[in-house]
Amino acid sequence: MTSATDVTVTTAEPRTHPGASRGLLILLGALTGLTPLAVDMYLPALPSLTRDLHSTSSAAQLTLAALLVGLASGQLLAGPLSDRLGRRPPVLVGLLGFVLASVGCAFAPNVGVLIGLRFLQGFAGSSAVVVARAVVRDLFTGVAAARAFASLMLVMGAAPILAPVIGAQVLRLTSWRGVFVVLAVAGALLLATTWRALPETLEPERRTAGGLAHTIRVFGGLLRDPGFLVPTLAGGAGFAAMFAYIAGSPYVLQELHGLSPQAYSGVFAMNAATLILLSQVSSRVVHRTGPGRLLLMGAVTSATGATLLVIAAAAQLALPFVLVGLVLVVGSVGLMSPNATALALAAHGRTAGAASALLGVLQYVLGAIAAPLTGLGGDRADLSMAVTIAAASSVALACALAVQRRDQTRASSA
Repeated sequence: MTSATDVTVTTAEPRTHPGASRGLLILLGALTGLTPLAVDMYLPALPSLTRDLHSTSSAAQLTLAALLVGLASGQLLAGPLSDRLGRRPPVLVGLLGFVLASVGCAFAPNVGVLIGLRFLQGFAGSSAVVVARAVVRDLFTGVAAARAFASLMLVMGAAPILAPVIGAQVLRLTSWRGVFVVLAVAGALLLATTWRALPETLEPERRTAGGLAHTIRVFGGLLRDPGFLVPTLAGGAGFAAMFAYIAGSPYVLQELHGLSPQAYSGVFAMNAATLILLSQVSSRVVHRTGPGRLLLMGAVTSATGATLLVIAAAAQLALPFVLVGLVLVVGSVGLMSPNATALALAAHGRTAGAASALLGVLQYVLGAIAAPLTGLGGDRADLSMAVTIAAASSVALACALAVQRRDQTRASSA
């Protein structure tokens, strides 16, 4: 629900809190990047994990879906708690849980146990994502918020670049279990840094005092607000397309097109670098174009890449056509994500934790739905991945067009 105070903040000049610093943005980016690290680092190991645990590709992909469901459901708890207790307590407890779950994953005896532990890993790690977004909303408004979220993507974008590369190198030295040991160490280092360097950005007088009933009312108000829901769905559908790529690409690129784990990690890094590049382009031009137009540009880019992927799969085109389609789909998230987030949170400063949580829930639920769908194609994993990406991109484009029409209506009325 939107208060008069929130509306004033949203419509005023963009604001940057004096407590914001480059170092703090780097830390927030690292917090946001922890979950991409958990998602992406073990991707080169998926085929070997499947064989080692005597599993199927669809069951192995459920370890990714379980992580995403954990990330989604955990935010429902972490977001409202951060509005009530402050930003620091939920993120510190969550990081500790992430470390413990990662250690458990390293010793999982079968795929069923691994699926459960990946859920716990996501549930605990969700606090890092939701608190990082809420802290940005505490410190920035308007175009300044869009630029700050784009800056976070510069830092968190390094995770998708480095994660598969690190994972591939870890596989040279050990098995997929070693990947989770590395994740546990990364979580422990981030826990220590957050304990020392993250300030409390939600003053006691701004905290909410309601319990479960209040939280449900806030979530209900957000779901009824098109200004929150439509850009959230646009960004969430963009994430769903990317997660379909994340889940399907190890099999499409390594097993169908014959890439090695190291070559696959290089392709993954190239796509992530494109995401970072476009996020920084967004940061530089958003003050001139506005976030709504950049959101639409990203959705059009994603739909173009998805179309190319469907054509490449249906016509059995060579690998370069697939790579071009993938780089367009993944890169487009650099335009869609920061601007969709800024638009969705703009009018919800007093409930930034809950709004950030619900935004994350919808994003990761869509991602969790998309990920296992890519494994339904059997020998035609390329076609099932392409169709899933195309469906998600179509939703993102429809929502982005709705945001654009709303902005144009407001401008004409003004």
